[in-house]
Amino acid sequence: MITLLDLQVACQSEHIPTATNIQLWLDAALSNRGMADQEITVRLVDITESQALNHQYRGKDQATNVLSFPFEAPPGMTMNLLGDLVICTDVIQQEATEQHKPLMHHWAHMLVHGTLHLLGYDHIDDNEAQDMEELEIEILRNLSIDDPYQDH
Repeated sequence: MITLLDLQVACQSEHIPTATNIQLWLDAALSNRGMADQEITVRLVDITESQALNHQYRGKDQATNVLSFPFEAPPGMTMNLLGDLVICTDVIQQEATEQHKPLMHHWAHMLVHGTLHLLGYDHIDDNEAQDMEELEIEILRNLSIDDPYQDH
């Protein structure tokens, strides 16, 4: 599987992963899911844009690490567009620092997490959360990244 990445950098930050790394992490999240090649837009944003989108689409007036917007094709049309991920670079950096995680490992986790949301996974109830977390841990382990849910 090859993910077609549309990367949009809409903020100033020195601490963002390369397109190659983002591609690797998206491919890892989508591998073995029985899907044809998929296109994903990843937009890297600042706190202002993240907060505005989170408020508009989720009713939460604060910036967040990742927002997922699955694509729904109109009836009768098939497209390999999975959807959009909006990632706030400042929140990712702050969380990695607070959680004592390597920054690029946290980036990988958030890209995997967001991609799983695009695939329909969620963590609203405890059972769904456990299933999603186990899948994230497995995907990240295959990338030689430690369990993101362990205490650091």
